[in-house]
Amino acid sequence: MTGKDFACSLATCIVSLTANAYERPQVCTLHTNWTFCQVGDTLWSEAKVPGTIHQDLLNHNRIPNPFYGMNEETVQWVENEDWMYRTSFVVNEQQLSRDAAVLEMDGLDTYADVYLNGALILQADNMFVGHKIQVKPVLRKGVNHLLVRFRSAVKEVLPQLATNGFEYPASNDHSPWRTSVYTRKAPYSYGWDWGIRLATCGIWRPVRLVFSDVARIEDYYVCQKSVSANRAEVDNRLEINNVTSRTVTALLKVDYHYSANDTKEISKRIELRPGENTVSLPASIDNPHLWMPNGWGEPSLYKFTASVTVDGAEIARQEREVGLRSVKVVMDDDEYGKSFYFVVNGQPMFAKGANFIPDDALLPNVTPQRYKRIFEDVKAANMNMLRVWGGGIYEDDDFYSEADRNGILIWQDFMFACSTYPHDPLFLKRVESEAQYNIKRLRGHASLAMWCGNNEIYEGMRYWGWKRKYTAETFAEMERGYDVLFRQLLPKMVERLDSTRFYMHSSPYEANWGRPESWKIADSHNWGTWHGRKPFESFDSSIPRFMSEYGFQAFPEMKTIRTFAEEKDFELESPVMNAHQKATIGNALIKQTMGLYYKVPARFEDMVYIGLVLQGHGMRHGMEAHRRNRPYCMGSLFWQLNDSWPVVSWSAIDYYGNWKAMMYQSQRAFAPILINAIREDNDLCVYLISDELHDRDNVRMTVELMDFDGNTHGKWTCNGRLTAGSSQLFMKKSAGEWLGKQDAASSLLHFTLKAKNGTTLADNIYYFAYPKDQKLPEAHIETSLRRRGDSVEMTLKTDKLARDIFIEVPVQGVRFTDNFFDLLPGQRKNIVITSTEGHSLKDFTFRLHQLGGVR
Repeated sequence: MTGKDFACSLATCIVSLTANAYERPQVCTLHTNWTFCQVGDTLWSEAKVPGTIHQDLLNHNRIPNPFYGMNEETVQWVENEDWMYRTSFVVNEQQLSRDAAVLEMDGLDTYADVYLNGALILQADNMFVGHKIQVKPVLRKGVNHLLVRFRSAVKEVLPQLATNGFEYPASNDHSPWRTSVYTRKAPYSYGWDWGIRLATCGIWRPVRLVFSDVARIEDYYVCQKSVSANRAEVDNRLEINNVTSRTVTALLKVDYHYSANDTKEISKRIELRPGENTVSLPASIDNPHLWMPNGWGEPSLYKFTASVTVDGAEIARQEREVGLRSVKVVMDDDEYGKSFYFVVNGQPMFAKGANFIPDDALLPNVTPQRYKRIFEDVKAANMNMLRVWGGGIYEDDDFYSEADRNGILIWQDFMFACSTYPHDPLFLKRVESEAQYNIKRLRGHASLAMWCGNNEIYEGMRYWGWKRKYTAETFAEMERGYDVLFRQLLPKMVERLDSTRFYMHSSPYEANWGRPESWKIADSHNWGTWHGRKPFESFDSSIPRFMSEYGFQAFPEMKTIRTFAEEKDFELESPVMNAHQKATIGNALIKQTMGLYYKVPARFEDMVYIGLVLQGHGMRHGMEAHRRNRPYCMGSLFWQLNDSWPVVSWSAIDYYGNWKAMMYQSQRAFAPILINAIREDNDLCVYLISDELHDRDNVRMTVELMDFDGNTHGKWTCNGRLTAGSSQLFMKKSAGEWLGKQDAASSLLHFTLKAKNGTTLADNIYYFAYPKDQKLPEAHIETSLRRRGDSVEMTLKTDKLARDIFIEVPVQGVRFTDNFFDLLPGQRKNIVITSTEGHSLKDFTFRLHQLGGVR
């Protein structure tokens, strides 16, 4: 390879020559010419960087697809081996003449020794930390050789396990040896109750070689000191590394704007001493455009640019997109217990959203396009918050940037979950480095709302029997370790590096789903409808102050099941289905709960469809119960948004991006204005729930009693005021009064809410009986299709009630403007169907499912 090849094919270079020969940084990505080899072997094969060893082996057909059938078992040998990656690149004389050359490695998974031209330049031991290595002394003119040796993350810590004296309670570590707690590596990669075990290694994030002169901007943080509708006070904080041995006079300039025609500029002369320099440049912005959460307005973003100029030449520049907003978490003692809610720009906000897990078991598969799609989905479902759960990863920068652009707040866990952890000096040093790296990397995002120390560890220590399992001395040591990690180290790091944000030591803060008194205190995880096998109606009485986890499982739809199973596997408890069901009670519990509400079908495909419907309606019941009980309850984050592989799980979106029924039901349940009819004793109560920021006067509710053939048997209207940010009882009658002489098994109430100008604000349907007890008619659904560019528009009309219509299309990742919906007799509905990039709807086929049958 020539130097020219390096500059053109490996580099993204911005060069600006000046009279003083200073140049802007030259950024060269090192993502080509990589090969890999198993340590002890001599076979070197082409590798993909960023990537993982499993992906490389898969690309060379050296392992089978781990997602298919029961192949997970056959690939476990990979985690026990050591692997090497190597590449070579060319450096020319001009590049060597620069003042500094830094090798930036954003992610090494996990125990890795990095060699450059015979020199050991880095020993990495934390997947969650990026590295910047000064390499100018070891670079050569011409060809340079870079090698990374990865040691097995499992074998690396076996001596720790052997000498520890006890085994940590890491029950999600699907191995005879629970080694995961010793390693700062994504916990879910060792297995979870929804996750495949793929304990990967590799260069999982980008690699760059950066040449620069005089100084580098190592960090640029626009700290928001105070923000209101009248003024925002910010502090531009920069860490600038003078890479020379002399003090340099420089001009620091910051310009910022909301739109291109209103750019403001501030600057000052600074003296940069050799090494690290910390610089502050405050700014005030009058009448700022505030960043607003989804549903409240525009998530306005300003563009800030910081540049450093020396002797008339710009030598460094960094840009930031900044959303100006205030976010406060209120957790105060009150008459009920302890509150927990978010206040955004001075307004209490009901948090609507989900828990987010890593979007793939093989992380480099997650592209910026996938992140973009995720947030389009989250926004479309009327959500305003995601919780990044503590058993996964600190997501890529693109994730948080998309959250910024879409008005989605992020609850960020540190990566600890469901087990106690070591607290020896080396482990604490690793955690401190991890916290510093990720706090500094993420703190500039408007979407970042809070930090949480861990997932469910405090609950586990109090309620999961660990105290009985271990000796008093061992458990006391675990308690000390908990305090050191989550009550001392991590809050100290947040206070030092991100003092404007709230920190909580664990989620749930104190609650346990089996202890009702604890639900009055801060956030709760309610697993009563799963582990407790309770009916969905239990959501109506299990009301927390903030629900940060709750869930119920469903299979993905059949086109996803067919990606990992054959026809012979289509049985609820077949070996393949059980291999893709990691919750021990899973498939049997789905069937058991289904029997409470639906007639359980014998055919596997029909059970999959009914299971999707069951999950959707059941989880919607919980979402509506939480919203109905505001302001006592101020958040509903269900478990879980997404999948990391094709699996039976609690997800609302399957691995291939298909919305399950639960995602459509969350879209309805999280609508800005919601009509919620609920049976309370002998009364049927109708609540109006608004998340809007302004009241609405003279709204009108119309209620129509109908039978399933479309005949009207009663009609009521009620006028009133819809109060912003509230849940209010709007109408109330006994169930008998609503129903009259009509048969509950074949009747419904149709609610419509209109504004004073006649615009429909919300509608909903209430059924008096469970589906299994209803006399559902044989509905005939007429359909017509029309192409609209790359999309298909489908029009549906039914002669009788059609419940839970599922339009099944055999193309992965298809988006529907609606699906899993009810169609009233005579009602016409238009659905637009759009495919994802790379998939075609040219040969469009579909199948309709409804509770009354399949067509």
